[in-house]
Amino acid sequence: MPAVRHVAFGDVGSTNDEALALAARGETLPLWVTALRQLAGRGRQGAPWISEAGNLYASLLLARSFGLPQAAQLPLVTALALHDALVAILGPDAGLGIKWPNDLLLNRCKIAGILAESKTLADGRPVIVIGCGVNCTHHPQGTRHPATSLLAEGHSVIPDELFAEFSRHMAGRLAVWDGGAGFGDIRAGWLDCATGLGETIHVRLPQTTIEGVFAGLDAAGQLILRQATGERTISAGELFFGGAEAENAL
Repeated sequence: MPAVRHVAFGDVGSTNDEALALAARGETLPLWVTALRQLAGRGRQGAPWISEAGNLYASLLLARSFGLPQAAQLPLVTALALHDALVAILGPDAGLGIKWPNDLLLNRCKIAGILAESKTLADGRPVIVIGCGVNCTHHPQGTRHPATSLLAEGHSVIPDELFAEFSRHMAGRLAVWDGGAGFGDIRAGWLDCATGLGETIHVRLPQTTIEGVFAGLDAAGQLILRQATGERTISAGELFFGGAEAENAL
């Protein structure tokens, strides 16, 4: 990947929106945008994302020279790079894992989320922005999935330190991914870090919630759910593990 410019802000609406605004004004890509705090952070399906100072908020904006099927793989690439970065800081036995499609877990509680958005700029350039928020010192309460922070789990991590590791590993994983040509290697690495593989899970879809065994990812990065009637692939949905999480899915 070419050299990446990094622009750091104090308060922004969201790092994804700020990155897109900079690109619209002619900023060279690729581009990292970080902020101390987001005033209008969002997660999947527009859900508000609590964005207090002390956590990491970072977005990477890339020119999209690949198709939308390949773009859908980038949250998996990003999750793996973030996992790499956290392992480098916390060590391999910290209890880290990846939850399909785009969450990072620590001791099976959410510590990070990833949001990728494809856009076409006013000048016709297709881009994709990948935003990432990591709970370094703060985490939300009362969420459908249990959440935590690095600090709550006994780890004092400075956002700038984490960003340095994350951006370095992201460059490495993007080089392996190579616009989708190397997704097989990304998929293998992702599965090595996956939480819940082989377990019974629930997946909430727009109209229903289904149950099955998390059997892996297919060659495109879709979740493979094994049911009594056979295997089913799912491109998007909300995954719940057992216990209280499963009750929330129903």
